[in-house]
Amino acid sequence: MKISARNNIPGKVTNIKLGPVSAEVTINVAPGIDIVSVISTTSAEVLKLKVGAPAIAVIKASSVMVGVEH
Repeated sequence: MKISARNNIPGKVTNIKLGPVSAEVTINVAPGIDIVSVISTTSAEVLKLKVGAPAIAVIKASSVMVGVEH
């Protein structure tokens, strides 16, 4: 797979919540670290996502916010 996004984080699908329009997909990328993405249910079906299967979280953003606790 070749794409322009540089932030590609491999992991394993740990949860999928399918809705009529959207699906919430959780990918574990390191012990205790999950990335959750909301994609269309159609995309989840086309990708044939399954819990336990490998997946890549591809992050493409024009800005990233950073916060700290006081």
